[in-house]
Amino acid sequence: MRIEIVTLITILGMALATYATRASGVWMLSRFQPSPRFNAWLRHVPGAILVAIITPLVLNGGLPSAAAAFATALIAARTNNLLLAIGGGVGLVWLLRTLS
Repeated sequence: MRIEIVTLITILGMALATYATRASGVWMLSRFQPSPRFNAWLRHVPGAILVAIITPLVLNGGLPSAAAAFATALIAARTNNLLLAIGGGVGLVWLLRTLS
C-alpha cells in the first residue's frame, strides 16, 4: 500500500487543527471562571449540534426518515431511555426503507 504525501499531510493537518481547537477551549476555560449563564449555554451546545446534523438528514430522507425521527422523539419522551429510542428509530427507518 502506497500513501501519498499530500494525503498524509492533509490528515495530519486536520488532526492538528482538531487538537488545537479543543486544546484552546480547555486552555481558555482554565484561565477564568465561567458565569452560570455561560455554563448553561455550554450544556445546550451538544444538543444543538445534534439537531444541526440530524435535521438535514430527516428533511432529505423522505417519509421513512421523518417517521423514524418522530418515533425516536416519541419513544425518548415516553420512556426516557435514549438507547431504546435510537434502536426504535433505526429499526423503523430500516423497516420502512426495506418495505418501499
